Amino acid sequence: MPTEDKAALLMLCSTLSLSLTGLVAKFLTSEFSLLTLLFLRLFIPAVLMLSVVASIKIVLPKKNLMKPILTRSVCVVGCQICFLTSLTQLTLVESVVLFATGPLFIPVLEKLFFGTAIKRVVKVALTVTFIGVILMTSDGSSIHFKPEMLIGLGAGMFNAGSQLSLYRSSKGDMSASATNGWSFLFSSLLVLPISLWYGLSDADRVILAAPIESWVSWLALLVLALVTMSNQIFRSKAYKLAESNSQLAPLIFTHLLFTLVWQLTFFDAEVTQEKVLGVVLIVVASLMQTFISKREKIPKLKLKSCR
Repeated sequence: MPTEDKAALLMLCSTLSLSLTGLVAKFLTSEFSLLTLLFLRLFIPAVLMLSVVASIKIVLPKKNLMKPILTRSVCVVGCQICFLTSLTQLTLVESVVLFATGPLFIPVLEKLFFGTAIKRVVKVALTVTFIGVILMTSDGSSIHFKPEMLIGLGAGMFNAGSQLSLYRSSKGDMSASATNGWSFLFSSLLVLPISLWYGLSDADRVILAAPIESWVSWLALLVLALVTMSNQIFRSKAYKLAESNSQLAPLIFTHLLFTLVWQLTFFDAEVTQEKVLGVVLIVVASLMQTFISKREKIPKLKLKSCR
């Protein structure tokens, strides 16, 4: 199989895993309380990833990497709180689409923290995105503002912060599994005191008291952890095989198509034309920013290669 096809296949495996995280998380929001689910959703993947790393060699984060890793941990907590909350209030497709707006917020955060200028294409893409969000609030006859949409956008914003922190931490000599493992572990430790403060819900106590009878919930948690890991592994391998990021950029949004399949298969939710148009606008806005930004960077890359 050609290298390009292998890279594309690995990216599709990554986006399939990403769509499954939303599907399984949607199921688990009805099984656990939000804070308990948030802790388990972060702690179990952390233990698995660090166990894999420790089986080869124990890697502790160095001092120069602690700041970006801790920053990412905070962003991961914020992202997952917003995402899981939106899953309880919105449809699976709506929550995942709003989560996928993360790349659009990266230039905004770079402007706030690093003073980087926001390009015109980003401003246009953000405008189109918010129009899409408004259309997603339509019930077919009129538009109703949903605060839950802003929570979903919060997941995208925190996801952008997580990606920026991950980019900085990737400049070190730690592997992706170690970086993600420590980030998730610190995130779970941040959530633990809050979870203990609010305590367990009745549903949590039933599942914890009878783990054998609640094996479906525990199996779902394990599956959630595994698909979280596989998403990172498949994506990193795909990027290593690809000649450029733009080669795989269009495939990143296939997780929305997978999510739509899960929505239509497992959930009984009305999908109006306005909501479909809103989803399309958000995807177009993300693709617009991705491709135009890549195109603008090509001349700079060529100049560097000639030196």
